[in-house]
Amino acid sequence: MNPDTHSESLLVASSAFIETPSGKNTGTENFPVGSWLLPAHLRPHVALFYALARATDDIADNPNLSPEEKLARLDGFDMALTGKLIDDSRYEKSIRLLKSLTDIGITTNHSRDLISAFKQDAVKLRYRDWNDLMNYCDHSAAPVGRFLLDLHGEPCGYEASDALCNALQVINHLQDCKDDYLALDRVYIPENWLAESGITVAALGDTCASRELRGILDRCLDGVENLLVTARALPDLLKSRRLAMETEMIYRVAVRLTQLLRQNDPVAGRVALSPFAFLLCSVKGVSSVLFKFRRNVAHSGL
Repeated sequence: MNPDTHSESLLVASSAFIETPSGKNTGTENFPVGSWLLPAHLRPHVALFYALARATDDIADNPNLSPEEKLARLDGFDMALTGKLIDDSRYEKSIRLLKSLTDIGITTNHSRDLISAFKQDAVKLRYRDWNDLMNYCDHSAAPVGRFLLDLHGEPCGYEASDALCNALQVINHLQDCKDDYLALDRVYIPENWLAESGITVAALGDTCASRELRGILDRCLDGVENLLVTARALPDLLKSRRLAMETEMIYRVAVRLTQLLRQNDPVAGRVALSPFAFLLCSVKGVSSVLFKFRRNVAHSGL
């Protein structure tokens, strides 16, 4: 987009309400965002981080906005996050997060990476191969985990955290594969795998997954499971018991969702955890970390 076109797009955005809430919130996520497991004094910072991520993601996913309109609005949030629009109340979520990040000494890069991914969503509808998809996830998912690690003062764990976040992102893509295709013509399944199987993205609009598409979905889940192998180490790397409990819970949710996606067809209907299954993952995750911490304390006392 050239400067003149960009300026015109910003003017278009200025005449409309910038945010386009989808109704999604922390209760609709696959993983808890700022749950009670995290230290109370850190939760407000997580809430501000999530609020901006949710607002900008909703813009990117709005089927009623043109790519140019989406980019203009997302540019505004990004500019406010860098301090260039400090008096523009339309971008209050960026302004409030910038103050929060400044207060706690955390870079804005994590949030800006998310916005860059949502800009990509506005204009990029296909992914060449798995590496192309992982590059997207490195910007659309990994920054969430990196922000939480930085917020808790955890000096290591980026690699395992990136793997967990990226696995969750692909899981979400598979859950929403039909809706994303029908509503936005956006497909995250690698194009080369579709071509190798002799099918097109139109298969996502069928009433159920064909044998060929099922094989590709399973191939994506193979990639998820490989990521989860790396992610498994994350809870044990963390010094914060509360963050370790939340991470263990999220890991177990990811594992269970992967199993469900193996057993069920996301083209025929949305595959998700039941409230009981989510609770079970939570209880097992918390209990596992508490046991490990107590055992370590006992051993250190010896």
